[in-house]
Amino acid sequence: MDRKGNYRLIPVGVIHSPYSSPEEAPRQGVLSGEESEIEIFEEYAEALEGVEELHHLVVLYWFDRGRRDLLKATPPGEARERGVFATRSPHRPNPIALCVVEVLERKGRRLRVRGLDALDGSPLLDLKPLLSEGEAVKL
Repeated sequence: MDRKGNYRLIPVGVIHSPYSSPEEAPRQGVLSGEESEIEIFEEYAEALEGVEELHHLVVLYWFDRGRRDLLKATPPGEARERGVFATRSPHRPNPIALCVVEVLERKGRRLRVRGLDALDGSPLLDLKPLLSEGEAVKL
């Protein structure tokens, strides 16, 4: 954090996906069977150790083409506008996106995954294992 209270996020990789615009991308990754590739930058390669043993990952990325000035959005299928914190809109003050993906394969610093809704070239912020127990909420 700097003196002005600003935080600095450092991308750890980049996402390669079939989507070049928001209109092409699925609303949620789970709605897509498309494959994408996550490339980890060389200096973070060691952090991938063991990831190939996982079935699913939580991918955190920066929606760098999102608008940061919007505070309200209308969710799909709804008529009522809501505050962005009550929606999954990619347009928000801090456009941090998250998506659960299926891990298909690891080759060096690259992961082949299924179900990612990110645009091609999106900055990767972090990867976390999806834990089946403890994180699930019964609705």
